[in-house]
Amino acid sequence: MNNPVRSSGYKNKTIMKELKHPIREAERYLQNAREILSEKAGKDGDFYTDRKYVKMAGHTAWCGILAALDGVLGIKVPRKRRPHFEDYQEGVSKIDRKMNRPLLNVYETLHLVLGYDGNLRYKIVQDGLEEAQDIINWAEKHYHEPAVTNQARHDRVLRHLHCFLYLKKTANKTPTTKA
Repeated sequence: MNNPVRSSGYKNKTIMKELKHPIREAERYLQNAREILSEKAGKDGDFYTDRKYVKMAGHTAWCGILAALDGVLGIKVPRKRRPHFEDYQEGVSKIDRKMNRPLLNVYETLHLVLGYDGNLRYKIVQDGLEEAQDIINWAEKHYHEPAVTNQARHDRVLRHLHCFLYLKKTANKTPTTKA
């Protein structure tokens, strides 16, 4: 039987996901969270009306934070476990200790208070999204594009050389005319 997890489609999706810019991806998650709140959560005065969508928005925004931090920190964990919040805290503190408190606030607000508890208070939700944007802005300042490896550079040079030689060879051919 063909295993869908091991099919080439899964591999290609994984590769495409890795090629995305993590900060743009994080901003997209945050925008999706805002859309969920504005389109589905409903607002009545100082409160949202649908806990389900507040939870969904909190979880979505938290995933955006993790995407941004993954891009900056490149956290490596043993294969059998997922990264823990402490892994992210440790990585952030190595770069900027002052960001530990805002990161903890975002974790508590987005992941716990919104994502699990589904707190409906508008101000709490908006504060969490603003803090999330601050973390993403911080991550953008500290994000560095992955360096091109020597092998990738070598492959690119060979492709250009191959194209150049092909064009040179075809340009030297004189057209033949039939009489």
